[in-house]
Amino acid sequence: MDTVFIEGLRLPALIGVHDRERHAPQLLVLDIRMRCDNRIAASSDALADALDYEAVSLRLADYVAQTEFQLVETLAECCAELILTEFGVKAVRLKLSKPSALENAAAVGVEIERGSFE
Repeated sequence: MDTVFIEGLRLPALIGVHDRERHAPQLLVLDIRMRCDNRIAASSDALADALDYEAVSLRLADYVAQTEFQLVETLAECCAELILTEFGVKAVRLKLSKPSALENAAAVGVEIERGSFE
């Protein structure tokens, strides 16, 4: 099985549990690894046979812009489910970082895996 990835996808989102977080969107960073079989796409050299990472990133941007979750855990779970169901991947590993959450940390967040990477 092969992996298609998107690293450092920066998306604005209204997210957080504190009042100070609920007034304006915050920047989130997503790192995504998606398991799929690339052999058909490699053989045909056709985008129609490939997992289109641009389509994935645009769909996630649209989805995240419409959400107002409190927890990064909820948003990560929903993004993973969206990728699995709408793009037909076998597994997804998604790291969702919130760079501005803590003053003394580069980022906080969650990393989830749905499906098998083995």
